[in-house]
Amino acid sequence: MADGGKVVHYAVPRPAASWPHQVGVLPREADHFQDRTAVEQPEQAVVQRSTVVLCQVLAGMGGVGKTQLAAHRARQAWAGGGVDLLVWVSASTRAAVVSAYAQAASDVLGADPTNSEHAARAFLAWLEPKRSKPRCRWMVVLDDVAAPADLRGLWPPASRQGRTLITTRCRDAALIGSGRRLVPVGLFTPDEATTYLSTALAAHGRLDTPTELAALADDLGYLPLALSQAVAYVIDADLDCAAYRALLNDRAQTLAELLPDSDGLPDDQPVTVAAAWALSTDRADRLAPAGLARPMLELTAALDANGIPAPVLVSPPALAYLTERSECGARRNGGASVTAQDTLRILRVLHRLSLIDHNPRSLDRAVRVHQLIQRVTREALTSQQHDRLARAAADAVTSTWPDVEGDAAFAQVLRANTEALTVHAEDALYRADGVHNVLFHIGRSLGQAGQVQAAIDHFQRLARTAHNRLGPDHPDTLNARHNVAWGRGVAGYSAAAVAAFVELLADIERMGGPDHPDALCARYGLAHWKGTAGDSAAAVAAFVRLLADRERVLGPDHPDTLHTRCAVARWRGEAGDAAAAVADFARLLTDMERVLGPDHPSTLAIRHNVGAWTGRAGNAAGAATALARTVAVRERVLGADHPSTLFTSQCSAHWQAAAGDTDAATAVFTELLASQERVLGPDHPHTLVTRLELAACRGAAGDAPEAVTAFARLLAHQERVLGRDHAHTLYTHHCLAHWSGVAGDAAAAVVAFAHLLADRSRVLGPDHPDTVYTRECHAQWHGVVGDTAAAAELVRTLVDGETVLGPHRHRIRNTPYDFYTWGATRPFYRPGQAGPPLVRRQNPDAGVQTATDGRRGRPLRKVQGNGVCPDRFDPE
Repeated sequence: MADGGKVVHYAVPRPAASWPHQVGVLPREADHFQDRTAVEQPEQAVVQRSTVVLCQVLAGMGGVGKTQLAAHRARQAWAGGGVDLLVWVSASTRAAVVSAYAQAASDVLGADPTNSEHAARAFLAWLEPKRSKPRCRWMVVLDDVAAPADLRGLWPPASRQGRTLITTRCRDAALIGSGRRLVPVGLFTPDEATTYLSTALAAHGRLDTPTELAALADDLGYLPLALSQAVAYVIDADLDCAAYRALLNDRAQTLAELLPDSDGLPDDQPVTVAAAWALSTDRADRLAPAGLARPMLELTAALDANGIPAPVLVSPPALAYLTERSECGARRNGGASVTAQDTLRILRVLHRLSLIDHNPRSLDRAVRVHQLIQRVTREALTSQQHDRLARAAADAVTSTWPDVEGDAAFAQVLRANTEALTVHAEDALYRADGVHNVLFHIGRSLGQAGQVQAAIDHFQRLARTAHNRLGPDHPDTLNARHNVAWGRGVAGYSAAAVAAFVELLADIERMGGPDHPDALCARYGLAHWKGTAGDSAAAVAAFVRLLADRERVLGPDHPDTLHTRCAVARWRGEAGDAAAAVADFARLLTDMERVLGPDHPSTLAIRHNVGAWTGRAGNAAGAATALARTVAVRERVLGADHPSTLFTSQCSAHWQAAAGDTDAATAVFTELLASQERVLGPDHPHTLVTRLELAACRGAAGDAPEAVTAFARLLAHQERVLGRDHAHTLYTHHCLAHWSGVAGDAAAAVVAFAHLLADRSRVLGPDHPDTVYTRECHAQWHGVVGDTAAAAELVRTLVDGETVLGPHRHRIRNTPYDFYTWGATRPFYRPGQAGPPLVRRQNPDAGVQTATDGRRGRPLRKVQGNGVCPDRFDPE
């Protein structure tokens, strides 16, 4: 009919659909589909609270199987007769939702679908519960909702006759409301992933071992989409799991090359893993703050998938990278740089779109991201962009690393992030101008945490790599060698440390001359480990010569000069003149107060040494009192949980027990142990020393059997953490042998001292004071059990030992307090100031500044170039 030029079409009314009726096509069930209980759990929970869930929102990252779970749930309801009307909507856009509703209205109501908005509203109105109409049980599934705004005005009504199931990558608060519950859908569990791989491969006659299947599932991050596409690739390429895993771990191969292309996807999948997150990333980049999503995803892709600390992502280097890589560039905010607030906002955007997991309440592991999202993000970068990202991430981690590692868990997370960075981008951390500082930080951190062998292994790898890439004479190669040498001494191999420092010193003097700062640092290490190896007199003489040279080269008030005075005082005491050590430390304290001030951490370090050597000079009560005063000052200046504060408290209690007040010392040690386990961790050397002190206090209080049990447990722990040959381990072995005899088992003491004597002879040498004293103890316990012949033979060998031990015959040198109180286990550092002819790159913070020792909190001279000198004030 025509009227004024208009043509009006009248559709023939369609009959209403009969029940049951389905609108839309469900995706076919994936081969070897595994049902998961995640969809059912919310209903079970609400039933217990006598409420009704009318809408479930299945939310999760792309590829976890949300659509398959929703389709499976819909099929169950349909097959079981639980619904009369099933509507499946591919809801990626608002227009798609409206069109699907219009089709449903056409089928159910006979409405005209050409006016889709009107028909959609009619369908939603029909879904509203009405008393006068017969009940129709319905289920609407909205699959892959891209944004909550797409459902504005299109939410199915809340009705006890119906259920709504939504799948989405979004986690916006707008998706949750009355009667609606968010159901997180995550990855397969390891068992689910392995079962899937086993079943899917077996269907093609492939029987890989459970170990290989579990490893492949882990390599793919338990992502269902990746697992299914990997199975297709393995079958098509006729590979076994081991060969496929080798390809996955070959960084020359991209993920897109190791999974099927779009023509070979299994289970009617629409996208490859590599493309699964592209739409979410594009949308995130359009949301405010615009242009930051992709750069932030890049930054997280360079770090640890299991947890990235929030301070790393808001550090100045991170902000600089985000500003540089922002798509809006200098146009953002009128040319302003990216701010920390911008980064927090974009992290929330990425979290809402399930590209990351962001927990702002977790400082240590604020951001987690799936490993395949990381890989796809990295592989989208050019080689130059990838290297720039790696260096920016390394700068961010380095700038975040605390000067004082007072939080063992946080330090571990930083190490994990550094390790992840080196796995993916180690080449970018080695350039012609040197090794990135983050690789020295991680080694130092391992040493501070008591993981001595791990630190040595790290620096050995670093030395080899620097040697191969930068040359044997490059400063960073020499720096790494310095740390290896120092670590060998810390591990108990003093003679090996001496030999390594002799070689290192020769190479440095050949390159830079005897007055080069690194040469002076190497001389410090050489002198120190000579003393630790048992030759205190040689250590004193070497440090006196070094002090004269540092005063001449650096001046009397330079930190390195002052620190050398500290070493001279310490080794004079070790050589037998504890009173001279106290006097030297007292004079040094006066100069430190003049140069740095009374509350400076280095000044407090010397104050600590004055108290400790007061005890070594025979005044235990005076030492306890002096150290208690230092504890109070350190609590005020550094805080109660600072490692230096905790250690001074430990030393104060040690001398309190030595003065006879065992009960009070035990109370202090018990409280201190809880603090150290919380702050430093149960494996930290300081924590283990407190356990040793508590065991000794039990013995001193008369409970020798309990002391034996405690020492035995501690020894096993130290052998696992520090190694059998570490000086602390050997000392605990000595204590266990002694208290076994005191507890009445003299025969056990003889056996234990025999083993200890063999170990100390092997590690320290037969003439080391500790070895000689162990021989004496062994002889004493032979006498106790009545073996006078063996005792006499051991006593005969002690005649020469008298000259070795001198006036300190009855004291073991390498006790834990020697190591921590007077500097034998200094952390790992990079050697000193750069200068001709050793040329180093100029860091942005080059110059003389104040930094802080990571373990003890003493200030360090931040020198031009790559790092700091390892020999500074030992506060303990």
